Amino acid sequence: MAHAYTPGLKVTEEAFVEKLRRLPLLGEVLVKKGDKLMPDSIVARTELPGEPHTVNVANILGVEPEDIEHFMTKKLGDKVAKGEAIARYRAFFGLINRPASSSVEGVIELVSPVTGQVTIREPNIPVEIDAYIEGEVKEVLEREGVVMQCKGAFIQGIFGIGGERTGTVRFLAEGPDWVLDADALKPEHKGCIVVGGSLITGAALQRASELDLAGLVAGGIIDQDLVQFLGYDIGVAITGHEDINITVVITEGFGRMTMAHKTYDLLKALDGELVSINGATQIRAGVMRPEIIAPNHKPRRRADTTAEEISEGLGSGTPIRIIREPYFGMLAEVVDLPPELQIIETEAKVRILTARLLKDGSVVTVPRANVEIIEG
Repeated sequence: MAHAYTPGLKVTEEAFVEKLRRLPLLGEVLVKKGDKLMPDSIVARTELPGEPHTVNVANILGVEPEDIEHFMTKKLGDKVAKGEAIARYRAFFGLINRPASSSVEGVIELVSPVTGQVTIREPNIPVEIDAYIEGEVKEVLEREGVVMQCKGAFIQGIFGIGGERTGTVRFLAEGPDWVLDADALKPEHKGCIVVGGSLITGAALQRASELDLAGLVAGGIIDQDLVQFLGYDIGVAITGHEDINITVVITEGFGRMTMAHKTYDLLKALDGELVSINGATQIRAGVMRPEIIAPNHKPRRRADTTAEEISEGLGSGTPIRIIREPYFGMLAEVVDLPPELQIIETEAKVRILTARLLKDGSVVTVPRANVEIIEG
């Protein structure tokens, strides 16, 4: 049987999950190996240098650059307030009194007799990294961070927005085709992760933001609703850094997309559990998928097929999701894997597969690189 080693979206009740929690700059690690932590536990901290700002003192005072040190009222390392004078020119018994003031609060970092400019750096910015998941510290990276690990349910989506958050799952969907609209969201859902069925409407996005929900999960979303909510088109950029107060995970694709039954059933089983969620998505090189992690979930039953067995490759009957047009987001199962290379519309020679779409039972042909295995 032919095999294709295709990356897949994981939807499983039982998985070992590891998360690297690394500082952007060297700093201080606050925990040790083996520590049991909650998602909001701070594991490491550091300080990022503030922004530098320059003041052209020589130009303001009307003196030569090499002379500015004689007119400085502040020294290297001195703290200054916004609007405070850092240099002053006096003449004619004080009749001329011309100050050069700082444009920001900060510290004098450089006085240049070459350019006549003074550099003031804003205060350092404290940065703390939390554990993100409830679990155990598996490894400590000296001055860098830690590797967290847990065992629980793990669900990957196909697209998302918003960063890392935690919240209690509130399963509202009345079926995989159910549409999550604004009227379903209530004030008591504040801080929760609400699960819908086939679609999150634009009104639901806005309402969720107003109620300060932690997250929304559903099968699909209308791209224009997303653009209207964000105020811009995200294109093919990496998501997860949007300036919004909610995280959204889409499990199937754009448009109204019936949620896969396996995903739907697992999310329903997570109702009431505390989970971690991240909408960060990158489709191109260095693929990242949005995710939902439930560290304390106890599986109802063991899967018939292990993740290791699935990862061996595609085969007849393998559940897949198509990730390119014209069948983007559709669920299917593999029918056949012809071994011969075939020419596609772009005139490239690639390996293809035939798949039966679960939506209507039709059989389509797609390049193997355009599908993902749905792992369990």
